[in-house]
Order: sequence, then structure tokens, then C-alpha cells
Amino acid sequence: MHKSFARTALLAVTAAGAMLASAPSPAKAEYPEKPVTMVIPYGPGGSHDLNARIVTSILPEYLGQPVVVRLTPGAGGQKGTQEVGRSRPDGYTLLFTSNQIDMLQPHVENVPYEPLEDFVPVVRVNYAPASIVVRADSPFETFDELVSYAQEHPGELQLGHSGNWGAFFVAAAQIMKEKDFMMNMVPYQGGGPAMQALLSGDSDMTMAFPSSLGELVESGDIRVLATAGEEPIFDGVPTFSDVGIDGDIGYMHRFILVPSETPQEVIDTLTTAFEGLFADEDFNRLMSELGENVEWLPGAEYQALREKQAQEYEVLVNELTSQ
Repeated sequence: MHKSFARTALLAVTAAGAMLASAPSPAKAEYPEKPVTMVIPYGPGGSHDLNARIVTSILPEYLGQPVVVRLTPGAGGQKGTQEVGRSRPDGYTLLFTSNQIDMLQPHVENVPYEPLEDFVPVVRVNYAPASIVVRADSPFETFDELVSYAQEHPGELQLGHSGNWGAFFVAAAQIMKEKDFMMNMVPYQGGGPAMQALLSGDSDMTMAFPSSLGELVESGDIRVLATAGEEPIFDGVPTFSDVGIDGDIGYMHRFILVPSETPQEVIDTLTTAFEGLFADEDFNRLMSELGENVEWLPGAEYQALREKQAQEYEVLVNELTSQ
């Protein structure tokens, strides 16, 4: 009896195991099944914040889930970047960043990540030319007047910028070196705070992107002295080349990164959603009203540009820091 009972029990267990093995496994949830967070390594009110608000207002229509903005400024962009780098590579935490934080910062500081190894691009959203800006009550009517005064009074004028080795810091350093003048450079946590410092009188000059300037130009609170880019942005305002600033100076690329271990099918889903966004009439209209272009590139194409930027920024940092 004992042997018969044991044999019967064994057969029962074996049969149960076979049934479990043959039973269909639970369906794997398709991405995305919950809201997605977009981390911005800048402070509020700057061009990244303004661009992101438009992106996240329409992208959910093509992604199928809400996209929530989280501003995480600090350490020249490293705080927000590290947060995404340490997040689960599941597509639920995106980094909306810039070329200066991504490829230039590692040449001037020991950052706690390897950008080309730890992140991959999903898409470049656009790129923006910077403008040189003063308050409307500034004594400087033109860029040449500003340069002449700065040359005669080195270090007297205050230049507020978006953070050390950020977009405005680099452009300003390049301009000062090319025009042989010096200003006292004061960092803020993003372009928004830098603009507020200018408007409050804490600085004499700043730089900004078109998305941050439209209402201030219309209200008459600021004066734009010159803009990057081959074509004028504002009526009567010269380009950098018009005032003798040559070379690739004053551009910011805005793009989405995810941790490098993110599954390709997740990246493909995000890419498809962004393709829908870029074709959306409301998105393009809102970006145009903001004063921004929509110069998008797929991740693979922007990756090639990232690698090129890494080499170029190494040369640039050596030039700017050389005595």
C-alpha cells in the first residue's frame, strides 16, 4: 500500500507540473502602461522648460500615456542627468537635455557617468540660436558699444548665464576671447533665472534663446543686440557674423536620451510617438509661436553628431582654458 500510494502521489505531481508547463504564461504588458517622466536638468522658465511644455502637451496623443515634466537643476546639469542614468532602463524616465551638458561637461569636470556609454539618443527635437540681450534701459544700444565699454572697463560688467560650461557660458567665453574683452560671468541655475537676474538689475547682460524672448521683446523690457544663426531672427537686429563673430558659436541642440540598456522595442515605441508629434499641426504651430524651429533627427543620426561633438568640444575646452 505504501508503494502504491507513493506512486500515485508522484504521478499526480508530475501531471500537475505538466499542466503548469503547458499553461499559457501571463501576457507581458506593452510599453507604456503608466505615465512617463521627462527630466530636465535646468531650472524653471528657460528654453528647455518652455519647449518641454509644448512637447508634453501633445506627445501623449501619440504615446498613449501622460508625460510629466520634472525640473532637476544642479551641478551644471549633472544632477538631472545622473538621476536618469540611475533610473530603471524601462522607458519611463527620459532626459531632455542639451549638447553642452551631454558632450561638453565631461571635458571640464569628472562627471559620475559616461555619456556615450550610459545613454542613447531617442530623437533630437530641435536646435536654437542664442541672442545677446540687455535691459531696455541699458546704455548700450548696439553690440559694438557693449564691446567697446567692456574693453575699456574689464570685469566691470556682470554677465548672467545659465551655468558654468552651459550653452551661454561657452558662447560668451568664445565671444569674449574673439573680441578681446572681459566681463564678470555669474552662473544661475538655467536661462530663466539668468533672465530674471537681468530684469531685476543684478546683471548687465545675458544670453537667451528665441522661446524666452518673444514676450519680453514685445513688452519692451529687453533689447536684443545680436543673434546667432545665418538669418536674422528679429527685425533690425544683426547676426553674429554681421558683428564680426565667426564660427559655430551660440547653438543649443535639444534632444531626448534614455539609459543605454533600454530595450530597443521601447526606444522604437518612443521614436514612433515623436514622429507623430513632429508631423502634428498643432505642435508645429505652437513651436512656431514660441519662436522655435522643429529640426528633428532620429536617434541614430544624432548619435553620430554626438560623437563628433565630443571630439570638437575637447578641442574647444583646450582653447578656452589655454593661457
